[in-house]
Amino acid sequence: MHLPRVLFLCTGNTARSQMAEAILRQRSGDSFEVHSAGLEPSEVRSETIAVLKEAGISTEGLRSKGVDEYLGKMHINYLVTVCAHAEESCPRIWPVGGHRLFWSISDPAVVYGSDDERLAAFRRARDEIARLIDEWLESQPGSD
Repeated sequence: MHLPRVLFLCTGNTARSQMAEAILRQRSGDSFEVHSAGLEPSEVRSETIAVLKEAGISTEGLRSKGVDEYLGKMHINYLVTVCAHAEESCPRIWPVGGHRLFWSISDPAVVYGSDDERLAAFRRARDEIARLIDEWLESQPGSD
């Protein structure tokens, strides 16, 4: 029997879905097999790595991946879209099955300005994702 699989899906797989992957992996231990992907993968943002590391979250193994690495290749128990573009595109590309969640998280990558302003946006996204993951984990069976 395999662990329940969670896939976080976003457009570029550079920030929000990467953060969610790393945070859930840390918070859930060996309870889930955790992945992330993008509809149009790019490179993991340096700000993503920085804000995860400053929160003590491992960034080992994080890389931008396309949804094609997972689509039709494995059963996903929980598909969590973390951006509106992925949520809108998902019904057309993802087969029925498993649970689907949509977490509308502001894209920190679109914030321009000083390094401090950009990092602040990435921190806000990280903290919101961590809160959503904590709430989701508390709602899972056997979490008492």
